[in-house]
Amino acid sequence: MIEEEIPIIWILYLTYLEDVKNELFACFCIAVNDLGGDFKGVGKGSSAADKVVEEIRRRGGKAVANYDVVVNNAGILRDRSFSRISDEDWDIIQRVHLRGSFQVTRAAWEHMKKQKYGRILMTSSASGIYGNFGQANYSAAKLGILGLCNTLAIEGRKSNIHCNTIAPNAGSRMTQTVMPQDIVEALKPDYVAPLVLWLCHESCEENGGLFEVGAGWIGKLRWERTLGAIVRQRNQPMTPEAVRANWEKICDFSNASKPQTIQESTRSILEVLHKVDAEGVSQNHTSHKASTATSESAGAVGYRLPSFSSSYTELQSIMYALGVGASVKNPKDMKFVYEGSADFSCLPTFGVIIAQKSMMNGGLADVPGLSIDFAKISAASMCDLRVDDVNQSLTVFH
Repeated sequence: MIEEEIPIIWILYLTYLEDVKNELFACFCIAVNDLGGDFKGVGKGSSAADKVVEEIRRRGGKAVANYDVVVNNAGILRDRSFSRISDEDWDIIQRVHLRGSFQVTRAAWEHMKKQKYGRILMTSSASGIYGNFGQANYSAAKLGILGLCNTLAIEGRKSNIHCNTIAPNAGSRMTQTVMPQDIVEALKPDYVAPLVLWLCHESCEENGGLFEVGAGWIGKLRWERTLGAIVRQRNQPMTPEAVRANWEKICDFSNASKPQTIQESTRSILEVLHKVDAEGVSQNHTSHKASTATSESAGAVGYRLPSFSSSYTELQSIMYALGVGASVKNPKDMKFVYEGSADFSCLPTFGVIIAQKSMMNGGLADVPGLSIDFAKISAASMCDLRVDDVNQSLTVFH
């Protein structure tokens, strides 16, 4: 039982309603599960949750069953300097903040995917973003929540599931233990809730965002990365002295880039490889031969193969599915292993087989500069091919 394992709050603050005039946010479906423990996660009681439920009912709210919105807002503290953190102090913070967010979201995820709609909000902290003395356990969990959100934003996008993260500064049962009372009263949840409601509204298209919020101010955060420096020369080892010599350039944020996806991050690294090769800088001090081979294969970059068509049978599709682990014992797999299924289809990864056919038929042997035995390349190496259209017209890229 979740109730016995960790205190979880699945809640939207409602006090903002006193000042809201716009009917845009007049109706939200809210699940409340606040065990009412103290800031250390000790004890429980229904008064905190009852207070919210009473407020909902007083304003005309009704009990309904759906999975439109999840707000992960559970939190406790076990503040200690790093040398004093016990295993228990570490584990319970991860369980409440990070694992709690995972469990609650997972409970709603499949429902959201099925209904092709969902709004998820994670609660991080400035401590996770910037670090804070005495909160190594808390900071690690809070930044972990941001990583969870970033991936859910990617995975949920195709199902119209948006996931965002806030780092609020607000007075609460938890923060009143570390903030002066007048600050707690000034930093009302009223100044956080409107952002929460907007990010959870169906008309909000924000996805994968991180926002600091408090005292009526809201700001969005993003990553920045310096242009950096190449610190290795042709046929010479990379040394710490070279790193030191280029340190100012490595840390110079002038003209910094702002990667937003892992693809953008990786792409810039690959661009550096091209630049390194063009400027004659070896990727490895022992790889002169590899560098020469790279230069010889330059003609393959951008080379476009002729169109290639292929057909397959239902049996081939089924055998592939069984070969990669699908089972007739799993109802979800029946559409991949039984041709009589109403929604019979191929596993998406079956396309690898089609690409493999193109290679095994010798088509790539005509690509200039690729002196490779393609018969020895595994299916996992197909990342070097991009399918441009349904006719399997392929473009080789670096």
